[in-house]
Formats: sequence, C-alpha cells, structure tokens
Amino acid sequence: MAFTFKPYTPAAKYKTAAAYFSMEFALDQALKTYSGGLGFLAGSHMRSAYELKQNLVGIGILWSEGYYDQGRNEDMTLKVNYRRKYYSFLEDTGLMFPITIHGADVQVKAMYLAPETFGTAPMFFLTTDIPENDYVSRTISHHLYDPNEAARVAQSILLGVGGGKLLDLIGRKTDVYHLNEGHGLPLAFWLYDKHGRQLDEVKKRLVFTTHTPELAGNEERPMKLLTDMGFFGSVPVEEVREVARLHGDSLNYTLTALRFARKANAVSKVHGVVSNEMWGHNEGICPIIAITNSQNGTYWRDKYLAAALKAKDDQALVERKYELKKALFELVADQTGNVFDPQVLTIVWARRFAGYKRADLILQQFDRFVKLVTDTERPVQMIWAGKPYPLDYGAINLFNSIIQRTKHLKNCAVLTGYELNLSAALKKGSDIWLNTPIFPREASGTSGMTAAMNGSVNLSIADGWIPEFIKPGENGFLIPHAPEGTSDEERNAQESVALLDVLENQVVPMYYDQPKQFLKVVKTAMKDVEPEFESNRMAKEYYEKLYK
Repeated sequence: MAFTFKPYTPAAKYKTAAAYFSMEFALDQALKTYSGGLGFLAGSHMRSAYELKQNLVGIGILWSEGYYDQGRNEDMTLKVNYRRKYYSFLEDTGLMFPITIHGADVQVKAMYLAPETFGTAPMFFLTTDIPENDYVSRTISHHLYDPNEAARVAQSILLGVGGGKLLDLIGRKTDVYHLNEGHGLPLAFWLYDKHGRQLDEVKKRLVFTTHTPELAGNEERPMKLLTDMGFFGSVPVEEVREVARLHGDSLNYTLTALRFARKANAVSKVHGVVSNEMWGHNEGICPIIAITNSQNGTYWRDKYLAAALKAKDDQALVERKYELKKALFELVADQTGNVFDPQVLTIVWARRFAGYKRADLILQQFDRFVKLVTDTERPVQMIWAGKPYPLDYGAINLFNSIIQRTKHLKNCAVLTGYELNLSAALKKGSDIWLNTPIFPREASGTSGMTAAMNGSVNLSIADGWIPEFIKPGENGFLIPHAPEGTSDEERNAQESVALLDVLENQVVPMYYDQPKQFLKVVKTAMKDVEPEFESNRMAKEYYEKLYK
C-alpha cells in the first residue's frame, strides 16, 4: 500500500507550508535522535507547531545508534557505549530514493512519525542503514555527529538533499525551507539547481537559524572535499565559488547559508548582537534578526507545581517540590550511593559538557566550595550532569576530574545518562539552576527556562536569554562577569569568586533564613518565564518574522 501524506488540517493563520531541517530532534526519551540543546530546542519547536496546528513538517535523520549511551567505568569515570536502536512507533513509508554521494547512488529510506505519537508536527526521519546500500553507505546514518569528516559531509547531503527530494516525492508544495543550523546546507544548492540556478529563487524560499558563536556550530570544510563528496550536486564548482562569493579554499556553512537565505535569526537578543558582529561585515548576507529560543511548557512543566502556582497554594507548591526533590535523590543514591536530604539547598549544573560552559567554575575556589557543601548548619548539595562529545577529550577529562575531586564529599554527585528524562528530573528536583558560560559564548541556554517552569531558580552569568529574563533577587540571581578583554585565567578567577560570593551572601542566607522570600523568588520566576519563554511564542514568531 502506497504511503499517503495526510497531516492535520493547519490553522488558517499558519497555512504557509514550511519544512524544518535539523540534524537532531529531542522529542521523547525513547527516540535517540539528539545530543543536547539544539535537539531540545528543535523538539520543543515541533511540539508547539503541533499545538498551534502550524503547516510545518520536520525533517531529520534516523540515527541507528543514536548519539551515544553514557555509562561508567569501574572507577565511576565516563564510558561511551553504542547500542543499536529500534523504533516500533515509526511508520515505514515504503518510500526509497537515491541521492548522490561521492559519485555513487546511495539509497535513502523515509520513516514517518505521526503527529499523535508524541504531539509533534508530522516528521520524517531519513536513513541509509538499509540492505540496499553497501556497508560504508549504511554507516552514514549510524552516529549523530560522526567524527569522520567525510561522514559528516555525507550526513549533511543526506539531510539537505534527501529532505528536499522527499518533500517533492510526497507531493508537498513547500513555501519555506528552514535550516536549523548549517548542517543541512546542501539543501541550498539543491534548491539553486532546481530553480534554474537563480539565487533570487532560493532566497524566496530559504530561511536560516544560527545557534552558536562556537566554531563547532559553524562548520567549515575544504572545497576539494565538498566537491569530491557531491555537496553541491550538479552545480559546477566555478559557479559555486561565484554564487557563494568564495575567495579561499574552504567553505563556511554559516556564511554560505546567510548568503542563500532571505532572512536569518539568532537565538537571543545578546546572540543577535554577537551574530551581526561576527558575520555582518561579509558582503551579500541576509538580515539577521533575534528570535529568542524557548521551550515547550506542555512537555516540560510539572502539572502539579503549575496547578499549585495557579491556585496560589504555597503549601501545595512546597510539598510538591519536596516530592520532586525526593524523586531526584533516589536517582542520585542509585547512581552514586550518596543519600541527599530534600530539606537541603540543592544546586544543579547540567547541560551539554563543553569547555566554555565551565562546569567546574564553582570548584575553582575549592576550599570555599568544600566549606559550602560540608557546612552542618546551612549545607548545600551539588549535582552535575551532561554529555561531552565522545572525542572532546578536554570535556571528558573535565567530567572525570569533577568525579575525582568530589567523590569524597557526600553532598556531591555526578550523574550519567543526561537525556530528556534525567534533564526533567534535575530541573524538577533542584532549587538552583547554575549556568556559568564564558560571556558571550552561550547563544541562548534554554535549560534555564524549563528549570524556572519547575521552581528551580536560575543563578547565571548574564549571557544568552538570561538578560531578557532575570531581575536580580526577584526571579533569579546574576553572577557578575569580568570586563571584556580580561584574560581567560583572570576571568575564571574573578567569576569563580563572584559566583561563591552570590551563593554565600545571597542565595544560602535567603533559602535558610528567609524561606518565604526564597519561595517568592521561585514563584516569580515561574510566572515570569511563561509565556515569553514558552515555545508557542517562538513558533508564532517564526511564522510572523521569518516565514512570511
């Protein structure tokens, strides 16, 4: 039986047909197609598109072995495991078609995720891991962010060209193609070839979101590799150079996307300024506006906390928070053997593990930190969690060093398995959500939004979305960051002192000595975070500011 694409009927105001291309989507714990914040954001976007009944289709890749499973070695340090995944809830469309990679045909199969499965926009996941392909072609869709450079290029072709061809194959007229990061850039050249090699025709249809100032999120590859792999389809390399305004021997995905799109967005107001400073001097780029990332409340917020807030029932809110802390501490005890107390102020640092996010900033003044977590009158409990990139040995060493430095402290824990379920447990069970990036390298930082929805107060460097949200002492706490131009060593020293000053002088005294005031901060944060930082607002803005 042939596959027939019959999504829900879109709302009248969202009839513009859009397709959203992303290398990762965090939709449900059961579907391992994400690594971190980019996937969490894309997942919330797809959920809000469903709630608003937007005419949106998600295009991703079905990663046979996911990102990786985070386990432990015998000494409790990080262990990377790969395990094959199978998903009975994905529908085999029966659609199979070829794309060209490195001069050879590679067969692509499309799997369908129906909207009602997880409450998302209709979604297609592409795979090359099928018997019709040779072994090397099958591995293209094995690992999200494969470390092999040629494999990464092939993955981009799969997402961009494969996604574009699929939409034509199912007969969907698409008005707007939305690239979430530059990973799917081959789509731009596929559209260019499809529409008579007229750049203006691509610009009518293509929009782009840039998510980070970090090098890893702004890929750049040698032109020879891209040409050999078939990144540009049938467009001659001389024409690629001309239309993409290339002057060197490499191509930057972000810059090229900015030259092919009609409009682009950064993911917070701060990031909007940073992005325009980074790219604005280049000729031929499109406007970059700011649409601040957000997260889906229906998925993330604890309904009992939300109900208690709405009913203005402080006792019910406090009691529910106590229950959520107990639930989190059962996970802590199971993984580490440390038994935490729900009455004790609990701080969590949890996100993708990367050096610039500085998971260990709170440990830089180690004696002061130890004093905090061993204080018998006003103690503090501290939890870390997050997944480093499997070949980011600096981040892995940092993860392991935190385990080694804190393993003798019964009020500290480092957890593995940072995926959707653990992330939710940490947000619901923490009192303070700690965020310590190097300013201005955190483009958005959406984990703090879902923490605030669940009564966890943000303590953060004023980066990403935070300046748009925090009113110090009213709905969160700010860590003053060092002046621009300060050396790395001096900045870390200054900001680690500032972090502990805020904890010792503001957060800890308020939690223990002024519990009513602390509860007021919790409730204000819960009220202030929605609807401004809930993803229905973001999804509406994409239609209003980017798609029209």
